[in-house]
Amino acid sequence: MKNSFISALGVDVGRKRIGIAGCDGTGLIATGITTIERRSFIEDVAAIQQIVKDRQVQILIVGLPYALDGSIGFQARHVQKFGNKLAKALSLPIEYVDERLTSYQAEQLIIAENRSPSRNKGLIDRKAAALILQQWLDVRRSNV
Repeated sequence: MKNSFISALGVDVGRKRIGIAGCDGTGLIATGITTIERRSFIEDVAAIQQIVKDRQVQILIVGLPYALDGSIGFQARHVQKFGNKLAKALSLPIEYVDERLTSYQAEQLIIAENRSPSRNKGLIDRKAAALILQQWLDVRRSNV
C-alpha cells in the first residue's frame, strides 16, 4: 500500500445524531468536526454532502457497532443499511471499522476534561467518530 494521503471522513451513526470526524493534511490525526441532528435521510445526506465537498472526501469510514461477542446484531445491520445508502448517495467508497466501546472511550475523555457527558452528547458523537477514524488511520499506516 502506498503512503499517499487520503481524505477520509469518520462517521458515528446513532439513532438521534451522527458524529462526523475528519483527518489532518498528513492523514495522521483524526479530529471531530461536527454532530448532525438526524432528521430525514435526505437532510442527513445534504448535511454530510456539504462536508464531503468542503473537505474533498474520498472515502467514508463508518463505525460498526458489533455485539461484544463479535456478531452483527440489529443496530449494526441498521448502521450498515444507512452506511451503504449514504455511500451510494455520495458516490463514495465505504469501509466499516469495529466501533465497540468508542462511545464509552469518548465519554471517558469528556469526563477527563471535567465536562458532563450527559450535557455533551453531540461532543461524545464527534469524539467517537474521531476514535473510529483514528483507528482506521492507524491500521492503514501500519500496513504501509
